[in-house]
Amino acid sequence: MEYNTSKKRLILPEYGRNIQKLVEYCKSIEDREERNQMAQTIITIMGSINPHFRDMSDYKHKLWDHLQIISDYELDIDSPYEAPPKEALHSDPDPVPYSNYRIKYKHYGKTIEFLCRKAAEYEEGEIKDILVQMIANHMKKNYVTWNKDSVSDEQIFSDLEELSGGNIKVNRNNVQLTDSKDIFSKLKKKRQPRNKGRSNNNNSKNSH
Repeated sequence: MEYNTSKKRLILPEYGRNIQKLVEYCKSIEDREERNQMAQTIITIMGSINPHFRDMSDYKHKLWDHLQIISDYELDIDSPYEAPPKEALHSDPDPVPYSNYRIKYKHYGKTIEFLCRKAAEYEEGEIKDILVQMIANHMKKNYVTWNKDSVSDEQIFSDLEELSGGNIKVNRNNVQLTDSKDIFSKLKKKRQPRNKGRSNNNNSKNSH
């Protein structure tokens, strides 16, 4: 019995050993035209193994790159794309920059703080009132979602004014917020399992 540990290491395991064997065979073909045809066949099979690549705009380019990687860059073919540099395969990924931005109220999130500052730039009027109402309603929903507790409209308005750097003075007469009970009700419906009603119906049928 031949164990995987005794076999040649898979360069890209997601394609499996059979693809690697086909690539090795393709490398051994002396006739260039026949080798190109074989490479195209392998690309087709690779695409069917990983159909999710088709959602990418450059999925064909990715498949040809993978073909060269599996061949250890030893496959001499007329590829429609230039092979990626071999050094890039073993290079360290670029560091991911992390933001040091401090969020004042985490339950509102960074986007809300940005929107509050942006809304403060609008001139007083109907458009600004509508924008402030939308932001305040979203703040109230976020507050209730993360704190599992009711919150007064006055608290939301106060937080909104604070997040805007004091540049937004909410007109209480023009801004109406969703009632906390309605928010709790919608959240409760979302958390209920979809098949709960079905199971109850089945139980009632079985009881008859």
